[in-house]
Amino acid sequence: MAPSTPTIERLLDSAELLFADRGVRQTSLRAVTQEAGANLAAVNYHFGSKQGLLLAVLDRRVVPMNDERIAMLAAADAKAGPGGPTLEAVMEAFLAPAVKLGQGDGRHFFALAARLHSEPDESLRREFLDRFEEVAARFLPALQRCLPDVPMSELFWRVHFIVGALCHVVGNCLLLQDFSKGMCRANDDEALPRLIAFAVAGMRAPAPPVESGAA
Repeated sequence: MAPSTPTIERLLDSAELLFADRGVRQTSLRAVTQEAGANLAAVNYHFGSKQGLLLAVLDRRVVPMNDERIAMLAAADAKAGPGGPTLEAVMEAFLAPAVKLGQGDGRHFFALAARLHSEPDESLRREFLDRFEEVAARFLPALQRCLPDVPMSELFWRVHFIVGALCHVVGNCLLLQDFSKGMCRANDDEALPRLIAFAVAGMRAPAPPVESGAA
């Protein structure tokens, strides 16, 4: 893709909003270009196709978020020395960039991420998940080092729950404010330390008894 221009940014913003609101299959390129004040030729020129546009939408959010995660984990690792970073530091490195994105310009991205998991096209879900392979490769060993007695299968369950909590926090920030009648406000300063504490407690919780052969 060419260096970013106002037209590219408008197309990406419009596609992110409409894909999140309507789904990828249900959103036409014509709808995206009308929302962006551009023409179909601009999509073909800059992105090649609807799928190319979707991948650019994902990369615009996922790449910097994951780069920041990996950089924060590396900094925590360097600061900690041979013993490795604490679980709190690992969770902060994983969660902080996503909370910042979700409560900033990327608030529609997490709605889009949820949409992609319900799309009938399996390749779209795979494209999304593939963008987190490097993060998984860096963070899972760090979690194993922090929690050596937790089996890998249980780690996957716990990370799954934490990702669900993260997506709920950043995707439903007004729900807490409404439900608490204004007592709680899900801004970065309040949400992030609570989410980290919640995640750390969940990662350290005793494993539940699971019957042999249970799914």
